Amino acid sequence: MDVAVRQRIRPSSNDLWFLAYLPLAISDGIATPLIPLLALQKFGASALVVTMVIAASGVSQVPFTILWGNLSDRVAHRKYFLVGSFVATGVSVFLISLANDLSTFFWFNVVEGLASAASAPIGTMLLLETRHKRWWPEDIGLFGLISGLGTTIGLALGFLLLFVLGFGEPPVMLMTQLLWVSGALALFASAIAWAWIEEPTVRIERRSVSGLLHLQRGVIERLRHVRSRVLGLVDLTRPTLPGTPRREYWFLGALAVMTVGFSVFYGPFPVFLFEQAKFSDAAVFIAYLGSSAASTALFFHSGRAVERHSPKNVFLASLGGRVVLFLLFLWAPAYAFFGVGTSALVGWLTLLNALLGVSWAFISTASTLFLIRLVGRANRGNALGLYNAIAGAGGLAGTVLGGALYSAFGVGPTYGFAAGLVIAGAALLAPIPYHVFHLSRTARVGGIGTARGGPPSAVSRPGR
Repeated sequence: MDVAVRQRIRPSSNDLWFLAYLPLAISDGIATPLIPLLALQKFGASALVVTMVIAASGVSQVPFTILWGNLSDRVAHRKYFLVGSFVATGVSVFLISLANDLSTFFWFNVVEGLASAASAPIGTMLLLETRHKRWWPEDIGLFGLISGLGTTIGLALGFLLLFVLGFGEPPVMLMTQLLWVSGALALFASAIAWAWIEEPTVRIERRSVSGLLHLQRGVIERLRHVRSRVLGLVDLTRPTLPGTPRREYWFLGALAVMTVGFSVFYGPFPVFLFEQAKFSDAAVFIAYLGSSAASTALFFHSGRAVERHSPKNVFLASLGGRVVLFLLFLWAPAYAFFGVGTSALVGWLTLLNALLGVSWAFISTASTLFLIRLVGRANRGNALGLYNAIAGAGGLAGTVLGGALYSAFGVGPTYGFAAGLVIAGAALLAPIPYHVFHLSRTARVGGIGTARGGPPSAVSRPGR
């Protein structure tokens, strides 16, 4: 087979099933800000309860991502798992919109996470089983682009429907209708998947490729879901190989601390925008849109920058920039100058959040490449499994912790604590030795040196 020519492993009438993830990503982009906003405005939830709702879907994601993935390895029909996941996700979003009390709203979010958990590992395996290995990095990068564009389009669409078409209408009613649109888009994605996906004739064991797919961080920083922690989680069932370098565990400890810090900031973020900055619903969409658009636009460029420079230096510089940005959200003169609830303040905070999106693009790439160059090839899969598990657990813990701190002490101490955790993580990271070396083209093509191709992981839904 001439791998220079794009050839499929099995005959296929259509590979346009890739595009099934576009309406799914748009659906996620619409729903991302709506979940906390509805909890605040429809049910009067506190900041702690809002962050628990945000984390609810992610809690069910971790075990069921593994379960659905393992089941798909044993059943000969990956297509039905994926289509079923899309359908169940759409139905769950409709049910969320119809919830009449906070408890029901919370549990429907758990169900939505359970339903959508299959989309990541099964979609990833469909990609790998229907494409030549030579094209895996490029195709996974395409899924990452679809994820980022879809999320950005969804946020923009939500803003337009709230601010333009629905101007003057009751906000809760508008947000409920937007969730209907989100659910309908997920169902539309299932129709595309049903029509265009063909069952692969070649089966690949996920354990055999989890070491290659070190791209679990994704294009967009996850706010609700942890479905980006996909294939690497499976490797946690393997015993740790002898000779695991101690600096790997030091790195993972630093990652845990800084990930909690990131989520302490972003957990109560929508509450902060709505209650403290006095943003309208449409303005909240704008703030989210800034980060999504910036990280999507720069993700592939960040990969090139990290490959040209030391991942450790890029990582530390990005963490430093993120600390400054966290503190700028608390810079009191800006609020006095622009005025709370004004368009100028919306622009300022959207700019800051967009710059956080830029920092995320570099952090997500540099951190993964830094880790895989710390460990040997034989231990890479296990290290990436720990990486993804720690990032997922830290994100969930930080989200709830951020809500608790915000409820008890307010935004100042909460965001100051988040910045302190990131500084502590960077301090743990700084002493780790890093030696620059060049990977061969063969290694990069095989997926070992291309951390820039972040998927929805690889084809997970974009996180909310």
